[in-house]
Amino acid sequence: MLMPKRVKRRKQFRGTMKGKANRGNTISYGEYGLIATEPCWIKSNQIEAARVAMTRYIKRGGQVWIKIFPDKPVTSKPAETRMGSGKGTLEYWVAVVKPGRVMFEIAGVTDEVAREALRLAMHKLPCKCKIISKADLEGGVSNEN
Repeated sequence: MLMPKRVKRRKQFRGTMKGKANRGNTISYGEYGLIATEPCWIKSNQIEAARVAMTRYIKRGGQVWIKIFPDKPVTSKPAETRMGSGKGTLEYWVAVVKPGRVMFEIAGVTDEVAREALRLAMHKLPCKCKIISKADLEGGVSNEN
């Protein structure tokens, strides 16, 4: 699982996911990308499941880039615990994703293989996504919502 080697503070506030992604919203490495269309938290095990789904389908051909990293700790308290007595313990790590963020990129495979691999990865993620190509983004199609 992905997680930071070390962090400045163990526990974080929840924060908000307002607005669109103004960083990481372009395809910079590959030819095709998976772009988020709604805000969400993506757990480290969901990122890994999507990566495995893509690499299995392309059968060691091509290359896959993961452009999100789970650097936000999420805490929770045990079930049937009374209120108070501090914040809960760290349970998992999430990546904060805003609409328009390119999460995965793929290159070195044909158009059909890339789109199918990204479609399989899309089903492993908790938010609605869209498959785009580098040509689509240069035309300015992706940021219509």
